[in-house]
Amino acid sequence: MTDLAPITQLLELMSELPKGDPARQAELFQSAKNAASVSPTTTNRLRYALVLATPGHGGSDPVAAQRQLSELLARPETLLTAERLLALVELQEVDEQLVLQAENQRLRTDDASRDSQNKLLAVNHRLAAEMDENARLRKALDEARAKLDAVTHIERSINDRGTSAPPPPK
Repeated sequence: MTDLAPITQLLELMSELPKGDPARQAELFQSAKNAASVSPTTTNRLRYALVLATPGHGGSDPVAAQRQLSELLARPETLLTAERLLALVELQEVDEQLVLQAENQRLRTDDASRDSQNKLLAVNHRLAAEMDENARLRKALDEARAKLDAVTHIERSINDRGTSAPPPPK
């Protein structure tokens, strides 16, 4: 049976971090970051990696967590058995989270692409309808001009006959 005492504080931190108010979250994050920077022991580095991996706070960074956890697990002999197990489980969680984020981004991009295509199709359809309407109106205008020209021609013919006709007898 594995002794879980060494990771109890880490699990409590991971549980408390997303529940705290933003000031408390920032304090916990900064404390873990400072400890890993000032005294980069395996435990402090693991604590910081787990803080980075924990979602639900402003300092969460799954890419950095993945890198940190991978570095720690590259030298498993430096970790206690319980720490190694926790790091492995958390690395798997982070890997899954990154896969899901990538898939989510791909779907958003696909949706945006589909929306753009749908909008383009709608605009093209509207353009085709407007072009058809313009062609119909041009044809109607040409027919109206032809009728107007015919009426004008008839009026001229009538006017020409009226001026060339002999005056009525007196």
